[in-house]
Amino acid sequence: MELTKIAFGGGCHWCTEAVFQTLIGVHKVEQGFISSTAENNTFSEAVIVHFNAKKIELKILIEIHLCTHKSASNHSMRSKYRSAVYYFSNSQKEKSLKIIDDLQTGFKDKIITQIVEFTAFKPSTEEFHNYYQSNPSKPFCETYINPKLKFLVQNFSNQIEKSKVSHLIPTIKETHQL
Repeated sequence: MELTKIAFGGGCHWCTEAVFQTLIGVHKVEQGFISSTAENNTFSEAVIVHFNAKKIELKILIEIHLCTHKSASNHSMRSKYRSAVYYFSNSQKEKSLKIIDDLQTGFKDKIITQIVEFTAFKPSTEEFHNYYQSNPSKPFCETYINPKLKFLVQNFSNQIEKSKVSHLIPTIKETHQL
């Protein structure tokens, strides 16, 4: 099986890691800090996603990324949480630009997510790897990550590994019955 990699930054890498770890076709998510070039040469929280393109398309990964962080908000924490798709090849760059352009029609505000070159990666400390999977009941996970995973279950259910979010499904059913 051949894996492709792409990197995403936008919010806390604990959240971003958890989102991509739940997807069918994603085999590995590396959490840490990524830098690019020019004005984006500082490290910002991000993840590298290793995926099987035959099981999940780049378009779906980018759409999920845009929908699970503030991709249309240029808030004060953008240096720590750069909204970006980091590409590893010119082909990936061109595809990503087109995908975001096509997805823009589904967003009220202009998408500010940048398509930037991947240049370097520094992994986060090991104690924070697989943060959500290791700590699902911590207040941070319940407050920030669970809503993103519930969004995935509600809007991208055919793309997620149900076993990785099964603890959330009764909550979601109760919410829909109200």
